[in-house]
Amino acid sequence: MVNQQMLAGRWSEISGKLKEKWGKLTDDDVRAFNGNVEQLVGRIQQKTGESREAIEKYLGQIAEEGSSLAAEIRDSIEERVSQAAETAREGYDAMRQGYSEAGKVVQDHPGQSIAVAFGLGLLAGLGVALVLRKSPPESTYAKGRAATEHYGRHMLEALAAMMPEALSKGR
Repeated sequence: MVNQQMLAGRWSEISGKLKEKWGKLTDDDVRAFNGNVEQLVGRIQQKTGESREAIEKYLGQIAEEGSSLAAEIRDSIEERVSQAAETAREGYDAMRQGYSEAGKVVQDHPGQSIAVAFGLGLLAGLGVALVLRKSPPESTYAKGRAATEHYGRHMLEALAAMMPEALSKGR
């Protein structure tokens, strides 16, 4: 038998289905539910002449549809959470592997690694300085940007010349 809990959780949807099935029911009739299933069944029976068993069977079907829908939603959420966790694990493993490989490159080429770190730090500092700086006249901005791009290209070329095998592995 249908109980209050089964109906209360999805009441707006269920009330719409009740009015759809039994067109004689008004909003007031449906609102009279107030959590009392017996009262609801009695009201529907009184308004429609439908048998108590048929009404209870229909209410049970509606409630069952809702619980199967909830189970499908739960399963879908669980599947997506599982996929997200697997993706996070794969990302973590890739990051660890990249970190390990970077450590090996630094051990194999310490001087070049320091030069690369210095150059990247310098580029980052220039970028931050340009961002935080007050808006210069357009010509000054364009000159600074061109100089920064030029310097960045030369740094990348120098890095590629110093560490060709490390850069080719990263691509």
